[in-house]
Amino acid sequence: MASRVVKFAGLSDRVRKNVLPLPKLAEGDRVELRVRRKGGQDQTVALPPAAASVVETLIMRLLSGERVAVLAEDQELSPTEASAVLGISRPLVVLRMDRGDLPFRYVGKHRRARLKDVLALKTFSPDCRRRGPE
Repeated sequence: MASRVVKFAGLSDRVRKNVLPLPKLAEGDRVELRVRRKGGQDQTVALPPAAASVVETLIMRLLSGERVAVLAEDQELSPTEASAVLGISRPLVVLRMDRGDLPFRYVGKHRRARLKDVLALKTFSPDCRRRGPE
């Protein structure tokens, strides 16, 4: 899978104040997403329960003022992108790769690490738990 830039999103204080929080979802609740097109047409899509749970968490985090990113577990990250997830410098990520702490592969001359390996390093490495993405 090709690497994509890790892109964090957040809401301004003004927007957060004007958005109502989602009510807590209960088992059996259905979540539907209504899209209003430019031309005025409405389209409604029912979300599967697992997707509804993710959307609930995403909105809750955004409304609490956190910045979030949505990433696939097998997504490959460059050392720069991995450094954003780990909250450490790019050179330290490369050092971790060279020491064998972070598995990676080469794509041409470029290093790529899987997100799940980056998150495993974050979980078990003290220097990666100190701070979050900036």
